[in-house]
Amino acid sequence: MFKYLLRKLRLLSNARKEPYLQFYHILGFYPDKIDYYQLALRHRSLTRSSASGHFLSNERLEFLGDAVLNSVVTDILFTRYDRQREGFLTNTRSKLVKRDFLNQLALEMGLDRMVVKSRHIANSLNSNIYGNAFEALIGAIYLDQGYKQCKRFVEKRLFKTFIDLDKVVVDEKNYKSKIIEYCQKYHFKYEFVLLEEEVLSANAHVFHTSLIIDGKNICEASGASKKESQQNASYKAYCILQENPGFINDKEAAIM
Repeated sequence: MFKYLLRKLRLLSNARKEPYLQFYHILGFYPDKIDYYQLALRHRSLTRSSASGHFLSNERLEFLGDAVLNSVVTDILFTRYDRQREGFLTNTRSKLVKRDFLNQLALEMGLDRMVVKSRHIANSLNSNIYGNAFEALIGAIYLDQGYKQCKRFVEKRLFKTFIDLDKVVVDEKNYKSKIIEYCQKYHFKYEFVLLEEEVLSANAHVFHTSLIIDGKNICEASGASKKESQQNASYKAYCILQENPGFINDKEAAIM
């Protein structure tokens, strides 16, 4: 298969070789059916029609890739942590496939420079399109190369280059949970207040949230969803309280 692809590439002009080389840099292997990968990076804001009249964007590949990625990560964790219980495996998988983690991973891989999208979407704050594109890319690998190559890509490429799996296992980044635990520990009342929902387009919203603890407005933050804005506000509050444990009521209330 590899020799066949190399012969195929030699016959192409430099302009037609370029997409194969771009994907090789991301994937670590040459695609066979490159149309799958190009479709994986086409956001729905630039949906086009096929010759048969079907609307083409990466949404269907994203659906497929989401399921395949969950299976692959489950497979790898089950084998690597053979003495851990179900709860540990479930929590670790959740960290690896959650939306903000995939968004960050896509950015580190450089997918943001390859996703095809409308200018309006390009200027919005909705970074989920990159995590969605990553899932669609997994779907493309599955259709083009099969499950084994998907697993090889995640295990050999992602975990060796972009993800420190052992660090993920011990690194808890759910800052909202940390804030809630902190407030329960010191008997503080807390509230996430939605200040504004800014509508950029039918598919792009920005939510502005304030975090109030014990009657004090700690900070404000924004995100592409209510959940994301609350997490961002929690992270800002976490940093504030780490630097100044007496920020809320002048009493030492350390956050871990």
